Amino acid sequence: MGYKYLSLKLPPGFTPEQLRHKIGKALRINTFSFQIIRQGLDARKKGFIHWEIRLMVQSPEIKGDPPDRPEILKIPHTNTKKRAVVVGSGPAGFFAALVLQKGGVRTTLIERGTEVSKRSSEIEIFEKTGQFFSRSNYAFGEGGAGTFSDGKLTSRSKGISLERQFILKSYVEAGGPEEIQYLSYPHLGTDKLRVIVKNLRKSFLDLGGNILFETQMTDIKAKNGTVFSIETDKGRLEADYFILAIGHSAFDTFRMLIKRGIRFHIKNFALGCRMEHPQELINRAQWGVNRLPGVKAAEYHLTSPGTGGHPVYSFCMCPGGKVVPATAYKNTNIVNGMSRYQRDGRFANAACVAGVNLGSMLHYEVSALESLDWLEKLEQSFYNLMKGYQAPFCTIQSFLHQKMMPGNTQTSYPMGIVEAPLWEMLPQEISRAMRKGLQDFSKKIKGFETGNLLGLESKTSAPVQADREKNGLCTGFQNLYLVGEGSGYSGGIVSSAADGIKAAMDILL
Repeated sequence: MGYKYLSLKLPPGFTPEQLRHKIGKALRINTFSFQIIRQGLDARKKGFIHWEIRLMVQSPEIKGDPPDRPEILKIPHTNTKKRAVVVGSGPAGFFAALVLQKGGVRTTLIERGTEVSKRSSEIEIFEKTGQFFSRSNYAFGEGGAGTFSDGKLTSRSKGISLERQFILKSYVEAGGPEEIQYLSYPHLGTDKLRVIVKNLRKSFLDLGGNILFETQMTDIKAKNGTVFSIETDKGRLEADYFILAIGHSAFDTFRMLIKRGIRFHIKNFALGCRMEHPQELINRAQWGVNRLPGVKAAEYHLTSPGTGGHPVYSFCMCPGGKVVPATAYKNTNIVNGMSRYQRDGRFANAACVAGVNLGSMLHYEVSALESLDWLEKLEQSFYNLMKGYQAPFCTIQSFLHQKMMPGNTQTSYPMGIVEAPLWEMLPQEISRAMRKGLQDFSKKIKGFETGNLLGLESKTSAPVQADREKNGLCTGFQNLYLVGEGSGYSGGIVSSAADGIKAAMDILL
């Protein structure tokens, strides 16, 4: 049984039968099995849009030996009575807890929010009535903010190939589609993620792990660089190791940690608005047609130098998705985006954000606490202007010309939109850079200037970063790790999960 690697080009709506026929014809064999290694859409030429597919084909008709088994993440198992507490059930926290439990460390995972079914129900109530739930929202709850997103599984982080393989395999075993292991731009969608996180929870519990929902860390007790317990609103938890995966929205927790001597510094982040267009407009611009068989919806990734040292770029594009009220706290108003697996909604949305170095923009040395206060004040100003969770919006043309201009008022946002001068509501430097960015974007995608902007988009990443070692260990501490988006060192599902795994492996090794 030998094998060969093969690269093929197939039309967008190809069938399994067409794929098998093309493999057999290319290699002149009849009996074979195959594995897709990589599959990506090439849409650079509208007249020749096709899938580029890399396969490994095995057959008794091919001379040679079978392929070597791929290297996998090896989780060491230790017979220990040591215990760990992991705070936060997003990708970083959950995968840290899973690896620790697999490795023989008795692990308790705590989550300030609710389990995913209750979370989904209360988010639905919030969108219909405006009743805000502090523990069931788009930021907090089982699976973290990523549960209600497009579920993108791409990552630019280097040196995480084994962790990435483990993460994707875990998602497939929990109900995810096989394709996420080979697509160039894999995604899960919020509908699949809600099922997957529930199944992952069961797998963790079956290993003997313990999960406490609606349990918020309120304090941390340490002496001479060793943490011996954390306080929660349900009581004290003692352990030998503590991993904090608090996410980028837990400003109250950031402030508590800083007060207790965990060191943070400011980092670059981004601010802006969410752009929304009819999905068919994006499809036509990218593909030349309204729909393409075999492909769900067209995407875009746009960049601009901006102005004044504030680069502008699109972020977290949600094809066929929905703009959502993503606030973590009752008195703030921010938006984000999510999509279902089929990406079959009428609208496309993405953030248009400008990079921010707060110290440079404010012209003084800004502390981590000041950075949190500054951003929170901006988020509160959007809430105060709207007197609730309606989204302020304007057309892209209005933003470019800095005056209200008529346009399409249809939107996917569930809580209503209100015309507002977004260019005045954002810091002047950010508005100026975004105008340049939107001008550049409109040159790249036909009809782009006809879209709308909804604001505020402020959660691309945390505005602070922990002082920590490479393995995630907080500087000055022997048993306290800070991982994931809340650490300021990762962003997105895969890189955050990998960050949590690395901290867990450091403990096990």
